[in-house]
Amino acid sequence: MKPIFSRNIDINKTAFVNWRTSKNEDIQNMLVLAEGFLTSSIELAKVALASNKDKKADIMIFPILTNANHGIELYLKSLVWTLNKLLKSENKIEEMNHDIKKILETAQKKIEQYKDQESLDFFNHQIEELQSYINELFTIIKASPKNAKMDFSRYPFDHKYLNHFYVDELGNVEIDLENLISRFEKILETLDERISYFYYQELNQDW
Repeated sequence: MKPIFSRNIDINKTAFVNWRTSKNEDIQNMLVLAEGFLTSSIELAKVALASNKDKKADIMIFPILTNANHGIELYLKSLVWTLNKLLKSENKIEEMNHDIKKILETAQKKIEQYKDQESLDFFNHQIEELQSYINELFTIIKASPKNAKMDFSRYPFDHKYLNHFYVDELGNVEIDLENLISRFEKILETLDERISYFYYQELNQDW
């Protein structure tokens, strides 16, 4: 039996797990994984959309949402860590949880602290797609400050074995795949651009 962690004779059929990561680049490594998760969500949605006669989208939607939310989480945590460095703070990620709403709020506070209200207003304008998605998501999943319920797409129930919203719903819970792809592509583009600005230009002075 051939090991999973082995090379294919065709280099284009081989995934190199460590080609884009570096030993001493913690935030950069986070950004690599963030792009991977959010991109994979979009690509998986495209696969489901291309041929859904067998209704595979009904099960693929769970990894699609999981990857999208985890990609967003990693992007936002990378931003918080970058801002902490800019603010000369010893803190790194701070929120070691999956609450993307709370992580975004932390990032927004730090942007205002590092820059000013005008910079925060610009950032908020740029991430309107993301903010809208998070607001909608947290309403749909019935999240609360004490329970973000971000495990809704990884398990059908929470840590108390209570069903997540879609399991007990009598009517259809629907997602427009075309709209999802369009929205997530915009979110990916914006997150990558905004975090690249703070990480590469402000922190590393690479531009």
